[in-house]
Amino acid sequence: MLGKLARQHDPNVLVGFDAADDAGVYQISDAQALVQTVDFFTPIVDDPYTFGQIAATNSLSDVYAMGGKPLTAMALVCFPEKADLDILERILAGGLSKMIEAECTIIGGHSIRDEETKFGYSVTGLINPKRVLKNGGALAGDKLLLTKSLGTGVISTALKKGVARQSWIDAAVNSMTTLNKTAAEVISTSQIGTATNNQQPAINHLPVHALTDITGFGLVGHLREMLLASEDISATIHASRIPLLEGALECVRAGHIPGGLNANREFADCTVEYAAGVPDELKTILFDPQTAGGLLISVASDAAEHLASALITSGVGAVEIGEISPRAGTLTKLVT
Repeated sequence: MLGKLARQHDPNVLVGFDAADDAGVYQISDAQALVQTVDFFTPIVDDPYTFGQIAATNSLSDVYAMGGKPLTAMALVCFPEKADLDILERILAGGLSKMIEAECTIIGGHSIRDEETKFGYSVTGLINPKRVLKNGGALAGDKLLLTKSLGTGVISTALKKGVARQSWIDAAVNSMTTLNKTAAEVISTSQIGTATNNQQPAINHLPVHALTDITGFGLVGHLREMLLASEDISATIHASRIPLLEGALECVRAGHIPGGLNANREFADCTVEYAAGVPDELKTILFDPQTAGGLLISVASDAAEHLASALITSGVGAVEIGEISPRAGTLTKLVT
């Protein structure tokens, strides 16, 4: 649909909607650019405060996925006319708590009456135009790191059905309310640390070549975007290394599959080649839509171990799940 619209040509747009990237980037000076994103959705947990926290964490994530620092936010609220306003207050309080943690200031918003509650934010951040981390730029030989476990979609579906165990819920909520702030800061530090003589080299000479977050399209969907946005590359993912939330595979086996997972699989399954012996439930979880998921990092092989160690030391889970190779047939290969 967007392809049918008239194209705007503005030289200050460094990343626009045509790039299928995580956020838009608009240059405002030689040293600064704006990072802009928006996200909102319906409740996926029962507690209003927790829902607000998750919505804020998710909305902030795309700024971090570009290597930016969130600056301001505008709240987006859809709320039933006759619903208890105390619920809305708790949602807003939960969102505020995460915005404070992110050092991002809420400066306004907009609300409408709606039969179904929806909540999120439009977030604006800042970034150095020379240090924008796009989802394209991955190079053959890179290692792929993932900073959060998969499974929030299937666990949230089990929760809606009233069959999720409390330990599963706790693990999923902890993941969905953990900001990607620390991970982004470690990544940005690793980028700056490679500069010499006060010069900023081209981004593809820095150790992190591409960055995205895993959200609604699942691991395969967002990896596909990374591969297509880069040049002539494929990825190999090791199924045994993929970090999973407690209960994720049990939810898949029990059939607690969100509609988004099926849609993701229908769209992108043709881009994956599966090795013999990979369990069906692991194949399925690759398409699970994540809320406030982790960062997928394509990093130079000689810097991967150092970056993973730095992330882990900072309290961020970081697992090497695969590698990038020259394009050869299928976009993604899943091996045992």
